[in-house]
Amino acid sequence: MTAFISFLQPGDLRLKIWDFHQEDIKGPACEFVGPVGNIFTISFSANNRYIYAGGVCEKVFRYDTSMLGSSAINTSPEAVYTEPSESVRELSCHPTNEDLLLCASQDGVIRRYDARSSRPNGELQMQSEASGVEYHPQMHHLFVTSDNRGNVCLRDERMAFSSERSDSDGVVLTFNTKLTRADVTHISKPEVSSIAFDREGEASAIRMSQPSYTQKPQNYLPTIYTLSDPNPVAVCSGKFLPDGSAIPVGQRTYANSCTMKHGHFGGPSMDYDAFYGAGSDDFRGYIWQIPPVAQLLEEREEISPVDWLSNASETPGLVAFTEGYARPKFVPKDLSTPFCLLNGHRSIVNTVLFHPRLLHIVTAGIERDIILHSPTPGSPCTQDLDGTPREVRDISDNDVEDRLVYFRSLVGELSDDDRGEERMISMFDHILRVGGQGDVFQTRRWIPASDSSEEEILEDDTTDSSDDDTDWMAIGT
Repeated sequence: MTAFISFLQPGDLRLKIWDFHQEDIKGPACEFVGPVGNIFTISFSANNRYIYAGGVCEKVFRYDTSMLGSSAINTSPEAVYTEPSESVRELSCHPTNEDLLLCASQDGVIRRYDARSSRPNGELQMQSEASGVEYHPQMHHLFVTSDNRGNVCLRDERMAFSSERSDSDGVVLTFNTKLTRADVTHISKPEVSSIAFDREGEASAIRMSQPSYTQKPQNYLPTIYTLSDPNPVAVCSGKFLPDGSAIPVGQRTYANSCTMKHGHFGGPSMDYDAFYGAGSDDFRGYIWQIPPVAQLLEEREEISPVDWLSNASETPGLVAFTEGYARPKFVPKDLSTPFCLLNGHRSIVNTVLFHPRLLHIVTAGIERDIILHSPTPGSPCTQDLDGTPREVRDISDNDVEDRLVYFRSLVGELSDDDRGEERMISMFDHILRVGGQGDVFQTRRWIPASDSSEEEILEDDTTDSSDDDTDWMAIGT
């Protein structure tokens, strides 16, 4: 199964399985059909017997992969689960049990499905829209959830889905996603758009953003956590080029203020995941090398509330994580020099994904093209990392047509011509032009509730999580 990969493309409504054993990959080995709306997430079961898909259909589709070796086309689902009342945001298969699946949906419910039953065998109701769910790869009773209010929780499945569960809903650790900056007096709590474990489950990565096309968008960095510490140990930025040199004047770098993006760990042909990859608004994919967790813990800085205030004038742009105004501030290590950049796209990159066995990295985004990268020369369909285009398309100053397409999309008057790839790129050009460097501290302000057991987000907490053309992918192991 290591030779197969499943791709999604925006608006295509099909799952396509591609065979990497082909010398020149010209078409899919198999296609699965059934969804009538955009597919947001897919997941292979533990031994790759099943592949699950979900999206705006408000259904979860299960397909039998036993025909991957045949020339089957337009294969229908083996089973369909119809419990979600809103869009499915993410699916996660159990690491060893072929029959178990977790589903996170916009109705705020985490559902556990068993392939041997037509109904969920467990439900967890959260307080807001779910944005992600992921089984721990080693401790299989643990899973992590995220929601659109910025909450990220590690939970115990045995308590979360128990009929006698406590008020904690199985939470064993809550990750701190609250941000403050030396030159502001408040705390911000961005939306979390994706979560991912490395293969050992020692580290996790969280993508924070507030992609809203009707407000000024937000912008923050991929953030790395350990399993035993609620405060992050590292953030991944693009302050420098991979060779360590400064970003040239006028050149854009890593940003995440538009579209819902997903990042992933990887380490092809290695025993551990040494890298993390994520897409960016500057039309590139970014790969960072992640140092050992112990090293990151040593290099993280902890600042007392008194020192934070007294040194604010000296470090006006310094960002820290904190649980409250009078609590310590944690400044994670800034991994400011990416290992490499993945070029070749003409618009926003939403996903960077590593093949678990082969030396391949896949990127996808607003465009319909999915690009396969490799550090060594491969098949004709593979883009050699050494040969990847160095130039990245600039956003033009003439935004008249881009603005018209954007406003037509807001009022629901897109024509068939507007829905083409070039028009889609044009619309996102306008979004980037007017607000692509949004400041996360301008909205999403956080204050503790009066009883100190809840928190609420104030000021423009109207995140638009409407269904967009985000590309999601999964690779079979």
